[in-house]
Amino acid sequence: MSSPHPEGLRARKKARTRRTIQEQALRLFAERGYDETTVEQIAEASEISPSTFFRYFPTKEDVVVQDDYDSLLMAVLASQPVDLAPIPALRATVHDAFTRIPPDEEAQILARTRLQLRHAPLRAKAVDNLISTIAMLAEGIAGRMGRDTTDPLSRTAAGAVVGAMLPAVFSWAESDGARRLAETVDEALSLLEKGLRP
Repeated sequence: MSSPHPEGLRARKKARTRRTIQEQALRLFAERGYDETTVEQIAEASEISPSTFFRYFPTKEDVVVQDDYDSLLMAVLASQPVDLAPIPALRATVHDAFTRIPPDEEAQILARTRLQLRHAPLRAKAVDNLISTIAMLAEGIAGRMGRDTTDPLSRTAAGAVVGAMLPAVFSWAESDGARRLAETVDEALSLLEKGLRP
């Protein structure tokens, strides 16, 4: 049997290191507090150097805000039927992608979201992340429709979906993840798809 492609092995190793850093960071934040935990402590717990930490995450805030779901979202969006309108296509994409998140990763998302709600610097960083997500989804929608990436319809659809998701995710975090994230978000996007009619 032939060995896996070396680039695949490198990518998996990088993903494991990235996940370890986030896991150790969240553990330390829970034990010591976000403000009291340093990058050096996270690096030590992850068995890496501080310089390696910064190769994966530019700042301590990024270890909370960043995730690895962009490529999944874009792949799922590309697989949606071409005749689906933008909002239904994005709703189906988000539901499919979020359903694939295993319970242990969903617990991490819950911890990261709760940190973002409690710390102003994290909220500011999260806004930057949301802007990037809207641009990414708008590009995917524009591509599906053969439109320019600056197309107002694509940007508005992406912004509306992300905007509808935010209060749903916040409510989910405030309820300690009482329901699955996919169900909570899909309920909000269902309302959006129906024109916000009950």
